[in-house]
Amino acid sequence: MQYSPILAPVVALVAWTILVMLWMAITRFAEFRRLGITLSNIPPGSRGADLEGRADPHAQWKSHNYIHLMEQPTIFYAIALTLALMNFGGGINYWLAWGYVGFRILHSLVQATINIVAIRFPIFLLASLCLIGLTTHAGLRILHDCGIIG
Repeated sequence: MQYSPILAPVVALVAWTILVMLWMAITRFAEFRRLGITLSNIPPGSRGADLEGRADPHAQWKSHNYIHLMEQPTIFYAIALTLALMNFGGGINYWLAWGYVGFRILHSLVQATINIVAIRFPIFLLASLCLIGLTTHAGLRILHDCGIIG
């Protein structure tokens, strides 16, 4: 079966997100133990955000990153699937997608470990530039195929 090459980085980012989710769960449950929190004494409706100010910030960083992986990457998934459906997921788009995934993984590692914004932000910016490139290519292809641009 043939598939668009751009689907490989999509699967890679989903797999990375699952790994971060597991990392977050392990870290969070260890922090629960430290704070004396059990499943039986968590108030109804509690959320991870309720731990802010109580939990060790280092433990919270994994959770913050997992939340970030639910935000901008959703746009990546949409544009990558769009490019795959357009049969435009190879070439430069394939490499931009891998660039996006690589920068998101690097961003995760920085945020979950040392969490220095001066390091995180340029990595986020580079990932965003890859996303902008993918979106621009899809948009230009649509405009070209519609005859709006030559």
